[in-house]
Amino acid sequence: TGNFPARRVVLVGMNTILVTGATGNVGRPLVHRLLTAGAYVRAVTRSGDRAGFPPEVRTVPSAADGMSGADAVFLNSRALIGELEATVDLARAHGVAKLVALSAINADDDDARQPSRVRGDRNRECEQVAVDSGLRWVSLRPSVFASNFAGMWAPQLCTGDVVSGPYADAATAVIAEPDIADVAAVALLSDDLDGQRIPLTGPQSLTNTELVAAIGTVLRRDLSYHEVPPQLVRERFVALGFPAAFADAYIGLLERGVGQPAVVTDDIERILGRPATPFTAWL
Repeated sequence: TGNFPARRVVLVGMNTILVTGATGNVGRPLVHRLLTAGAYVRAVTRSGDRAGFPPEVRTVPSAADGMSGADAVFLNSRALIGELEATVDLARAHGVAKLVALSAINADDDDARQPSRVRGDRNRECEQVAVDSGLRWVSLRPSVFASNFAGMWAPQLCTGDVVSGPYADAATAVIAEPDIADVAAVALLSDDLDGQRIPLTGPQSLTNTELVAAIGTVLRRDLSYHEVPPQLVRERFVALGFPAAFADAYIGLLERGVGQPAVVTDDIERILGRPATPFTAWL
């Protein structure tokens, strides 16, 4: 049912799922995928209201408030800043059977090339605490989220047709977040993926130049990418209020992708029975 094959989603005694980061770009579609599959969903949201979820979803203000009776937990480290280990301990104490961790394809890289860590992500630790939990586990390792580019470039595109940034030839295999949610649903509702660290990417390696051109195709605008020196990019980030460490890690991440295609995996197609969503389709 939904956007993933019903034959792959088999409830194996686990039908009450606690989703942390439920209002995020992965968590929100995941909640809806789980509902479609017939699961009972508890969505962690600190907003104090329904957060736009259907009435079938039980919203809770913290993971602790929704843990009792949960069969599986989706772990989002940014939603659990300072609470990751305690949440897993609580899951174990309450008899949770499985943990599905949201990690990242570059989780093993040097921290200096992981800008998400500056924003609070602990992808490496999220995976490891699940692996070490003694519970059944799956770790999802997605590539760069498609929404990152929309958020980062939208201000420039609102004022003109040129996106300025570092390393025009840096390549990424951008992934659509709903694809991550679809795989997470399979991981939570079946035993097919247990014990795996799964690298998830979009279907194509695209440079910054190609990503901007793709946006232009969808918007029917003649857009271009203008490469500027990394130091200027760093200064711009800092002027906008970003920590210097974030700017340095972002530049380091892109620099690594210059001159070589990004890794593209077939795991989404293998798991879901359909191709990964192209960037233009997501747009």
